[in-house]
Amino acid sequence: MHRSRKLSLYDIGRTPLYACQYDQRFSYCLYVPDDYAPEGDRVYSLAVLVHGTERDVQSYRDSFEDFGRANDCIVLAPLFPAGIPDPGELDGYKYLEHRGIRFDEILLAMVEEISACYRVDGSRFLLFGYSGGGQFAHRFVYLHPERVRAASIGAPGAVTLLDEDLPWPAGFAGAEAALGRNVDPAALGATALHLVIGADDTGTQSNSVLAGHPAWIPGVNDVGVPRTIRLQALRHSLERHGIPVRYDVVPGVGHYGPGVVSKVKDFFTHVLTVDARRNRRW
Repeated sequence: MHRSRKLSLYDIGRTPLYACQYDQRFSYCLYVPDDYAPEGDRVYSLAVLVHGTERDVQSYRDSFEDFGRANDCIVLAPLFPAGIPDPGELDGYKYLEHRGIRFDEILLAMVEEISACYRVDGSRFLLFGYSGGGQFAHRFVYLHPERVRAASIGAPGAVTLLDEDLPWPAGFAGAEAALGRNVDPAALGATALHLVIGADDTGTQSNSVLAGHPAWIPGVNDVGVPRTIRLQALRHSLERHGIPVRYDVVPGVGHYGPGVVSKVKDFFTHVLTVDARRNRRW
């Protein structure tokens, strides 16, 4: 495979934040296992970690360093900065599109960019998102199930149910008109799915989508405001379509991403182990 540029010392281990060449308003950092040899032949898996509203991308990347090292896996943490395109804007990436910006396509461009630099299998990757990243992650899987090997969805503040009677983003009616891609529940069975939340993540602050918000539609709050209730609703929606889900509630943890990371890494390790035994995708 052609490599787009020669790797430097800074491209192994914890990398700097690099501007995405597809759209330089957005950036990403990586963890590349220290034993990666530019002239070697080992192909690495890929794990993508999508930040929440606070955008603490490097901390999430660092928390998966041991996972990447143990599983021959490169870790990609994209950054969707706040304030694009509007000052103070925080939420657009969670819904995949905002004012003509397609955040799902930006992520796929990042995957293609690093696939040109490293021996990494970017055709189907592991995907984890927490809080706002959990919103992004499950909607991304709906639109691009063929690209996601396994997805862990952590404590989203709002969910899109697999309900063709509810308009996007409460359900998936109109998703094709809005985003150019249809949601096919049957296609989700090829992706291993994990839902995870802290048992004490029961606060309601900032979870209700109010009239006037770009994501407000009639019925958007009908499944309840606490994240625990919303994640249960997402679980039941998936299971009604025959889609198996691993569901973890972590005792003693509130709305705190690091508190659920061990469950995510356990899930991803299981997926990679099963894939290796079967010599195929999940």
